[in-house]
Amino acid sequence: QVQLVESGGALVQSGESLRLSCKASGFSLTYVTIGWFRQAPGKEREGVSCITASGENTKYADSVEGRFTISRDNAENTVYLQMNSLKPEDTAVYYCAVGQLPQLCTLTGGYVYWGQGTQVTVSS
Repeated sequence: QVQLVESGGALVQSGESLRLSCKASGFSLTYVTIGWFRQAPGKEREGVSCITASGENTKYADSVEGRFTISRDNAENTVYLQMNSLKPEDTAVYYCAVGQLPQLCTLTGGYVYWGQGTQVTVSS
């Protein structure tokens, strides 16, 4: 059974850091693109970051560029999202998803198999 499980969300103060994990079971992450998305209450889901299967290509939303870093550990079958200098506007449920194409990294569509999400709350 294909499953993605996000973890690492928490309540933190502005300026602090968190590292989110996206662990796969039932398949290997080695051959897929992974994207991180977030959805805040009352807002549409937005793409945050993505990384291709090879790890050579990554993308970031303008709002997180320079603060967030995506990485992958194929041995652990896990993709990480390191979030530094967190701001209240980063508050959202964060989801990871599997991209349809292994070398296509986008922050819009083209994702299948979504996780359940992990809550990140940043207080001011």
